[in-house]
Amino acid sequence: MPRGMAMLGLIGGPLVAASGIAVMFDITERGSTLQGVATIPEFIWELSFGIYLIVKGFKPSTTPAWPDGGPVANGAVS
Repeated sequence: MPRGMAMLGLIGGPLVAASGIAVMFDITERGSTLQGVATIPEFIWELSFGIYLIVKGFKPSTTPAWPDGGPVANGAVS
């Protein structure tokens, strides 16, 4: 994942949490402009992450979990 996309998630998540806490403590109303603006980075991150995975795809692991075949291949597990 590119760093810019990761930064959107790191900024957007706390903003959404802070806006939810502000609603819980009656600092702002549900569905207010402040809450809507606070969700924009999270929305862009979710959208761009989905598009990134569709376009680039998942990258498989380059190292196998068990290079020698694992404990079953070596007779360790009965």
